[in-house]
Amino acid sequence: MAKATPKKSDKPARKAAPKGKAKAAPTKSSAPKKPAAAKATKPAKAPAKAKAKAPAKAAAKAPAKAKAAPKAKVKAAPKAASKAPAKLLYKVGDYVVYPSHGVGQITGVEDHEIGEISLKVYVVLFDKEKMTLRVPIGKTLSSGMRRLSSQAKMDTAVATLRGKARQRRVMWSRRAQEYEAKLNSGDPVGIAEVIRDLHRNAGQPDQSYSERQMYEAALERLAREFAAVENTDSETATARLEEVLRADAGE
Repeated sequence: MAKATPKKSDKPARKAAPKGKAKAAPTKSSAPKKPAAAKATKPAKAPAKAKAKAPAKAAAKAPAKAKAAPKAKVKAAPKAASKAPAKLLYKVGDYVVYPSHGVGQITGVEDHEIGEISLKVYVVLFDKEKMTLRVPIGKTLSSGMRRLSSQAKMDTAVATLRGKARQRRVMWSRRAQEYEAKLNSGDPVGIAEVIRDLHRNAGQPDQSYSERQMYEAALERLAREFAAVENTDSETATARLEEVLRADAGE
């Protein structure tokens, strides 16, 4: 019976152990507070970045739309202008002068389609050369095609034939280029200058073959326009111009 007392002293020793465990518990509860603070900071940064990027994209798109509007307006203007119908300057039956071919007559106005482009053209007949030329109506002025010269302009050309020939001591190749440019200009006064400078009277040296060709081409070109203005034929007009040249030389 005296040996039972030590067992009672063992029980309080075991109960002291759980008291030590209870003190450790508060230390574990303080640990979760750190990740909680970390989680709170991460979502705070994420929306801040998202808000900063969103206005930047919106600002980048806004000027792009503003620039696109004026480009569309600038392109629309030439299209509207190209669709405008070209004005008809001549009618069928009119005589015109094309710089490199001389006098021709408009025999018709035709519509031609080249791919997706529709063109209206003048049909010009050059009876002397047996040639037909089609000139787009929109390029009438830029091509140099014009109406017949006025009576006053033709009188100036005839008066030029009576003037003194211009003598130049330069190579024929250079003079030929100048004469060719005047001939293809379609200006009757310039063509009259070529005829005057290349004409040879009695007692003067004969023309070379190239000079004779240039002279005849210029005389024929001027005579055809002179005939159209005077309402006569080319042969009669040529004879009258040659009379002016001989009269000036005193033949």
